[in-house]
Amino acid sequence: MPKMIRKSELPAKTCPACNRPFAWRKKWERDWDRVVYCSERCRRVGKSQVSPAS
Repeated sequence: MPKMIRKSELPAKTCPACNRPFAWRKKWERDWDRVVYCSERCRRVGKSQVSPAS
């Protein structure tokens, strides 16, 4: 049986849209380096806040 890992021991990031910390999830295992937002809602809000450079 594998050793249990506490949630506090998992890597965490801060969401740029809501400024809240979020922890690693199993579904993000393969692309954790590319995960930026904590949720789909924050991703939509974050993308709409970014204005194109003129």
